[in-house]
Amino acid sequence: MSIVAVKDICLDADDAPALARFWATVLGGTLVEDDGKPPRIDGVRPGDFSMWVNPVPEPRVGKTRVHLDLRLPVADPAPLVAAGARIVRVPDAEIHWWVLADPEGNLFDAFPPRAGASPAAVEVYELVVDSADPVAQAAWWASVTGGRVEAGGGGAASVVGAAGFPWDYWVFDPVPERKTVKNRLHWDVDLTAADPGELVAAGATVLREPDDDISWWIMADPEGNEFCAFAP
Repeated sequence: MSIVAVKDICLDADDAPALARFWATVLGGTLVEDDGKPPRIDGVRPGDFSMWVNPVPEPRVGKTRVHLDLRLPVADPAPLVAAGARIVRVPDAEIHWWVLADPEGNLFDAFPPRAGASPAAVEVYELVVDSADPVAQAAWWASVTGGRVEAGGGGAASVVGAAGFPWDYWVFDPVPERKTVKNRLHWDVDLTAADPGELVAAGATVLREPDDDISWWIMADPEGNEFCAFAP
């Protein structure tokens, strides 16, 4: 049983309109620009998911600790480069995917098509979160979203079957360094209750309550990853 469901993802940006245009092009989604609201990309494949691109005053610093893995329709990231991405690392003896950076330096991975598959367009494959204790993190998020944990290679752990999560895997990847700065990419959740009391009891922290400017709670999971929680 879940006490939250994943709602959407949000990306901080220095230039939100420009970064939203890049990701809308890459993901093939519909760019929505409403007056007074941050730009939003609807129809992120697979499924019907949204990405908000939020303007923030602070520049990106430090390593990208949360990133998307994409599945390419062709065995080449040239279309992503044409859209404005930069190749950081090419496949080699250790990895079989490309590491790229978007126009603001946020890293993401691009995987070739699965053997025998021919996707029509770029699809999001998984959401990856750096973690000091991947198994504990995956277990925590599985417990609040009603998912289950699957062990991965190299100490990674994944949540599958999480309420509202639209992609193949939600991966927690082991890294030696602790989180020190705000994540540029985060996820939002819908609460099943009127307040986040059950989340707090489970181990989450409230960073900001609803006020005159926001109608949701800004929270952090046990390793300090920020997320927003919305009342039903």
